[in-house]
Amino acid sequence: MLELTMAAVTAADAGATAGLQMADAPSEPGAVLRVGRDKSGCRLSTPDDWLFVSRVHLEFRCGPDGTWQLTWLRGSQPDPSCEVRLTVGGHARPLAYGGTVPLPRGGSGEIVIQDRAEPRSVNVGFYHEV
Repeated sequence: MLELTMAAVTAADAGATAGLQMADAPSEPGAVLRVGRDKSGCRLSTPDDWLFVSRVHLEFRCGPDGTWQLTWLRGSQPDPSCEVRLTVGGHARPLAYGGTVPLPRGGSGEIVIQDRAEPRSVNVGFYHEV
């Protein structure tokens, strides 16, 4: 099971948990969870006017062996208006635009989508229950 929690944070509500959303999916091959502005295609959705987040921005997909991977999907623009960082075990690393990384089996961490123009972010915590 992959469990996700998401909070949309502005400088005004840093540290607040208002608007917290949660989603989960079993660790079965082909299972998918998406994050973005498109409420019809994403289990976790951001405010419509947060244009630094694509309609479908992040995709969590379970592989044939029950492990999960994270992909930052490319949007309609050649360059993103945000940065995406993955933190696992206290170590943060950037995720490349259009890039894919495996998530640790049985691990937890956080993905931060940071707006480059304003002090706001989307913080997605994950926990892979084995």
